[in-house]
Amino acid sequence: MRVEFINPFVAATSDVFQTMLGRTLTRGPLSMVREHTPMHEVSGLIGLSGACRGMVVVSVGRDTAISAAEAMLGARPEGLDRDVLDAIGELTNMIAGAAKTKLEEYRMTIGLPMVICGKAQAIAFPSQASPIVIPFESDIGPICVQVGLVESPAS
Repeated sequence: MRVEFINPFVAATSDVFQTMLGRTLTRGPLSMVREHTPMHEVSGLIGLSGACRGMVVVSVGRDTAISAAEAMLGARPEGLDRDVLDAIGELTNMIAGAAKTKLEEYRMTIGLPMVICGKAQAIAFPSQASPIVIPFESDIGPICVQVGLVESPAS
């Protein structure tokens, strides 16, 4: 995966968490993953298609997901309920959308976000993709963004 695909996701994640949750993120070192599983318990997934295709995964722990939903909703959910899952789906959508605008020359479209719970799930990155893990730390817990994109043959 080309390195210029990563910076828009780093910037988008930091911007969305600052704007929507009032949280400053600190990025950790990037790495590649071989296993296509979520890094944390709650993950928002969104597909990208166009001149580049692939998947973006925003993964957070249970407590981080609840705290993020609390910041968005103004009230603390009691557990991992529909509101929490919707909040993670919306954050994933905003991150993918913001990154997409910075990659506009690839004419990508984003799909609808899907949220999964559990680390034993499999994520369907394109077979040619080598997903990059972008870890972040915040005062509400760790956040991990996985990006697996490949250029479509026609591009």
